[in-house]
Amino acid sequence: SVKEELRRVIPVIKALSRVVKVPVSIDTYKPEVAEAALDNGASIINDICGFRSLKMIDIAARYRAGVVIMHMQGTPRTMQRAPRYTSLMSQIIDFLDASIDRCLHGGIRKESIIVDPGICFGKTLEHNLGIIKHLREMKVLGRPILVGPSRKSFIGTISGTKPHERVPGTLAASVMASENGCHMVRVHDVQAVSRALAISDAIRKARI
Repeated sequence: SVKEELRRVIPVIKALSRVVKVPVSIDTYKPEVAEAALDNGASIINDICGFRSLKMIDIAARYRAGVVIMHMQGTPRTMQRAPRYTSLMSQIIDFLDASIDRCLHGGIRKESIIVDPGICFGKTLEHNLGIIKHLREMKVLGRPILVGPSRKSFIGTISGTKPHERVPGTLAASVMASENGCHMVRVHDVQAVSRALAISDAIRKARI
């Protein structure tokens, strides 16, 4: 519920915004929670529903917040009920393109927009792997690409591991996502992923 979500996140946002210098993001599709979070120190809204709500767009525009537009097939309750695509990347790109246009018309600045293909949100194992493999196609949207592979179920399916055992899989997925065009990864194990990406970046930039 909105009340429970506010109870959980607002004290954390208040505390974080006092001690960290990096932007704080609220992950919610509820406009009331997003507005309260922005009032208490958050500066980015990450909406798994892709800013389908005009109220959410209005809030983001009024606060000049950063926005992460994520693709999800269906709703949180229905997204994993046999998801199907006729053309995986094209349909994700079309959804995100329409969401970007809706946000721009609602007053959100283009430079405030980040796009996320929505790993594991209305996707099968093969869909998730295909997204990471073909991420570069999303560059047509002209916005920074964020991917959230961290400890996700597709890693567990492949490796037979529980969430806390999926750090190696997260490292591999994050490095591959970076190599294939993403600009940001959302992860639990920040230090480990940061070090892995530093090595892959150094190899890619080697002059020899």
